[in-house]
Amino acid sequence: MENNNEFKVKGEDLLAKIKELIHQGNISRIIIKNEEGKVYLEIPVTVGVIGALLLPVLAAIGALAALAANFTIEVVKKEE
Repeated sequence: MENNNEFKVKGEDLLAKIKELIHQGNISRIIIKNEEGKVYLEIPVTVGVIGALLLPVLAAIGALAALAANFTIEVVKKEE
């Protein structure tokens, strides 16, 4: 079973919000969309994907933040 939440963030706050969500744990996937709902990036987040493996993804998110002013972050959480 999955539980979805959405957050609206400005471009400059995108990276900080993604880092915060990853540190919260219990997330299986993060989807970043623009204002029109177009998916820019979908990140599968697993327990094993932490640290050095996540750095290239965070760099891509930082670059993505410069492209648009507003984003929607959809968070898919696994329910147990």
